Amino acid sequence: MWHKFVLWFAVSAGLAMGAAQPATPVVVELFTSEGCSSCPPADLVLERLEAGVGVPGAYVIALGEHVTYWDRLGWKDRFSADVFTKRQEDYTWQFRTDSAYTPQMIVNGQAEFVGSDEQRARREILKAAQAPAAKVDLAITGDMINIKTTGLPAGAKDADVLLAITESRLDTDVQHGENGGRKLRHTGVVRSIASVGRIDNPKDGNYAAQAHYHLDPSWKPENLKLVVFLQSRKTKKIWGAGAIALR
Repeated sequence: MWHKFVLWFAVSAGLAMGAAQPATPVVVELFTSEGCSSCPPADLVLERLEAGVGVPGAYVIALGEHVTYWDRLGWKDRFSADVFTKRQEDYTWQFRTDSAYTPQMIVNGQAEFVGSDEQRARREILKAAQAPAAKVDLAITGDMINIKTTGLPAGAKDADVLLAITESRLDTDVQHGENGGRKLRHTGVVRSIASVGRIDNPKDGNYAAQAHYHLDPSWKPENLKLVVFLQSRKTKKIWGAGAIALR
């Protein structure tokens, strides 16, 4: 079985899905909804960014987070969950924005803007790729993920270790609402996200841990990634990230 092999994927060292050139992982979150007519263009932007279009030197880790507040307006998004709505609300407080909105894109927890603004996204990703970051190496054995981080920046003393499972190549034929009659494709859809540890005053800038993960039988393993990122509880800054494909 695929899950019994140990898979090492040093994306934080720049080996981004087989890319020949070194690249720095950058987490790009998109708060979106299938019920929002402004969101499909942003979904396409996320797909292009994940493919590396216009972002040399960066390995984009895409997190598509479907919020729930559109669900009562004509179409229930099958990928929406309260945890994503709450996560966006936390960012709303952090960025002092008037209210949550879609599509909203957030780069490494530090820059927010309208998700369809591809030029702004590229600028913010390239900027984030130049900032100091921890190296995050991941390995999978059975239903365990092994996390090893080195080179944590000095300020990374209050970080949560977050594990997200994402699925790509997901299509939906939307029947009602603002996107009624359209077929939408999604990449990097977050199926689950949870805190699996915390970092407080790491010794020598290093951290290591193991965590269980659970896969729903309806998810397709060939389209899944496990994403681990270190995020400040105070500032929301992402200090480092890594991803491993389940293949």
